[in-house]
Amino acid sequence: MNLQKEWFLEELLQSEQDMKHTPMETEYRFYRAVCMGDLEYVQENCRQNSFADPKGMGILSKNLLRNIKYHFVVTAALITRNCIMAGMAQEKAYRMSDFYIAKMDECLRVEDVVTLHHHMVMEFTEYMHHQQLQNRSSEITVRCIDFIYSHLQERITIEMLAEQTGTSPSHLSRLFKADTGVSVSDYIRKKKIEQAQNLLRYSDYSYVEIANYLAFSSQSHFIQVFEHFVGLTPKKYRDRYYKKEW
Repeated sequence: MNLQKEWFLEELLQSEQDMKHTPMETEYRFYRAVCMGDLEYVQENCRQNSFADPKGMGILSKNLLRNIKYHFVVTAALITRNCIMAGMAQEKAYRMSDFYIAKMDECLRVEDVVTLHHHMVMEFTEYMHHQQLQNRSSEITVRCIDFIYSHLQERITIEMLAEQTGTSPSHLSRLFKADTGVSVSDYIRKKKIEQAQNLLRYSDYSYVEIANYLAFSSQSHFIQVFEHFVGLTPKKYRDRYYKKEW
């Protein structure tokens, strides 16, 4: 069996047919939405039936049912690991994943696998949504966290958050620190760096593009903050982790 020859011919065929996979950024946005408990985004993704869209779906088997089952397992595995990293209890996540994969194995039709997929992703998302709420104490802090999450690409100040929540910067600062254990500025930087870590691992954006995308004042400032939180420079982090989990 000449696997190298088979691979060459398969790659040539896909290139000629212009077969493209779903961009990694799109997949990352979906998995992040699940582990952040973003119900609206995941519900819309299910409504659009994105999981079953053949455009961008890799061909893992020539059998349609087997192909979508393989994709189901990949999705379950990635959701499980992303949710664990976001704070879901490891055993809980693995048991939920095992349950849905076992149920999927019994499916005899493509549409049954798709329906089960939607149930699975919504259950993970709902669990993470409730966990996020339980981890937040005050309504003002909840609104701040939601605003920060939705505006990571902007320069966020405590004055901006105070205006959004109808309180004073000093009161907000004290309340936020009491609820989360960290200052507003440290929380914002931490969340930006978490986003930067994923961009370094799962995208091809340059360090300058990531710094600009996350509204750092300069590339050097981005590198300084990144190294403070992660213990590695962005370059060393990318060299070590680039697309390894994919």
